[in-house]
Amino acid sequence: MDVRPLDDIRVLDLTNVLAGPYCSYHLMLLGAEVIKVERPGQGDLARNLGPDADLNRAGIGASFLAQNAGKKSVELDLKDPADRAVFEEMLAGADVLLENFRAGVLSRMGYGQDELDRINPRLICCSISGFGQTGPMSDAPAYDQIIQGLSGMMSVTGTLETAPLRVGFPVCDTTGGLSAALAISAALLHRERTGQGSRLDVSMLETSLSAMGWAVSNYMISGVPPAPMGDQNATAAPSGTFRTADGPLNIAANQQRQFEVLCELVGTPELVTDPRFAEREGRKARREELNAALNTALSRRPAAEWERMLTAAGVPAARVLTVPQALDQPQLRHRGFIAELSRPDGSGTALPVLSSGVLFDGEAFLPRTPPPLLGEHNHERDELASRWSANTSAAKETTRT
Repeated sequence: MDVRPLDDIRVLDLTNVLAGPYCSYHLMLLGAEVIKVERPGQGDLARNLGPDADLNRAGIGASFLAQNAGKKSVELDLKDPADRAVFEEMLAGADVLLENFRAGVLSRMGYGQDELDRINPRLICCSISGFGQTGPMSDAPAYDQIIQGLSGMMSVTGTLETAPLRVGFPVCDTTGGLSAALAISAALLHRERTGQGSRLDVSMLETSLSAMGWAVSNYMISGVPPAPMGDQNATAAPSGTFRTADGPLNIAANQQRQFEVLCELVGTPELVTDPRFAEREGRKARREELNAALNTALSRRPAAEWERMLTAAGVPAARVLTVPQALDQPQLRHRGFIAELSRPDGSGTALPVLSSGVLFDGEAFLPRTPPPLLGEHNHERDELASRWSANTSAAKETTRT
């Protein structure tokens, strides 16, 4: 698809590492033109992060490459008057300013709300921080793991013996980035209707608690605090990870009919009429006994065979895969979820990147260009600033008309 929903939307991105770049990556996939404003000679901290030391030394660490395809990089020193003038010309033409400094830093740089309104009253300014721009913790430093702990997420990850455990990927960063992208999209629609810009204040702590769903709402509404249950699902039984002849298998027989079919297929039909397990609440209360019986039956066949049998019968079941196995699934290839670009260092090495997982009119949006080298588009900065300003002047005129 040549036309994307956010074509002609201009995003000035001051963010580093993950939450902010993940947000602007999704805006880019939807068509936005994203300019990364990076500190001269240093750039995004993620340029030096990842498992490949050579890429890190080259300033294109794997952590950077994963989130920054399709963007442009311009180096600007916002303490230098000439660079500030260029930045402000870009700011005047931007639709979105995205930043993830600590609360108050943008204002101390001279770009508080009044100044942003003076430069560009139609601007949508989105700030992503650990705790939000206000409150007693607003200026505290925060990384993903800090938020995982403070949100209660770690307390429900693992088992009673192993918790608290960190979730195995930076879930609070990605949740914060997605929430920011959603809010920016809504603010763009609001501006289309009203002509007014917006100030968006994204708290990773709050977006993480919101994303925890039932673990939080069950306590808020019913007064029942969640407990770590390892690979088991608290809402139903049998629902969790089970042992097969060659590896783990997830089964979620959350409905009565699914439980009955499961028992029939694995050769334990007596469990259906067993008074301990006949009803949902009884199965939850005697989960360990039920799981033991099912594990014995499931150990007779390999996981892939059970997956095929149970899925065909309408019982949700699937193997537990490694990340390499997960990425190799034919389902992902069918949907165009993974694309290959060229690495920006000119090595000719293929760079796999991911879509958002959303098909738009049947198409997966993918980046149009590789991630940028640091300052790769410095030579374009004056042209970019002029073009953005011209586009914004036209938009203002259209709004007045």
